[in-house]
Amino acid sequence: MRRGGRTTSLQGVLFDWDGTLLDSYHADAQAYLAMFAAMGIDWDLGDLERHYSPDWYHVYRAAKLPREHWEEADRAWRKFYRRQKPVLLPGARSVLQELKLAYRLGLVTSGSRWRVLSQLRTFGLTRLFAARVCGGDTPQRKPHPGPLQAAMGRMGIEAHACVYVGDTPEDLEMARRAGVRAIAVLGPFPTRKQVRAERPEFLLKSIQELPRLLRRLEKSLVPKEWSGA
Repeated sequence: MRRGGRTTSLQGVLFDWDGTLLDSYHADAQAYLAMFAAMGIDWDLGDLERHYSPDWYHVYRAAKLPREHWEEADRAWRKFYRRQKPVLLPGARSVLQELKLAYRLGLVTSGSRWRVLSQLRTFGLTRLFAARVCGGDTPQRKPHPGPLQAAMGRMGIEAHACVYVGDTPEDLEMARRAGVRAIAVLGPFPTRKQVRAERPEFLLKSIQELPRLLRRLEKSLVPKEWSGA
């Protein structure tokens, strides 16, 4: 791929969705609390923040929700979430539009396909992504590298030519296990402390800092360094 008349080593930028591009924690949390109340579980926001994970079944287990009620809980969560109206994080749209001019973009999220694709359509972002891998599209979930590897396969891009941007420890681990350089961003979900504890190579306070970081990486890195990340 050529940018500004020169060959670059970076070809693809892949993103998490919730907390990285979408400011959805309030919507997510309100749906959880309403669902738990409907299921007779006495949880408040503090409980959710202490046990939050992008894998909602981890949250169910922490709340001691019996396995036979998980499908019912899923249906209730979807019902309550549809009442919410999450918004894009500040600068997310402009960052995606800028990066689309230079790189192929991908989306790898634990979010359910019905919800994520609906939100992409609502925000007019569907066409920006060359690949969209959602929760349930692969047999494995984050932090397994399978979802990220599936997206790279659809994009026709190798791991050394990609970066993955996410806001949870699971995002960072998935990228590392896939051989992809990880970029952490501090989002609205209660994962900021855990992300800092992972000591990521790159940590952004806002998604708006991403284009500048990528320009710096292109100037300082050579392909063999990417493959060893």
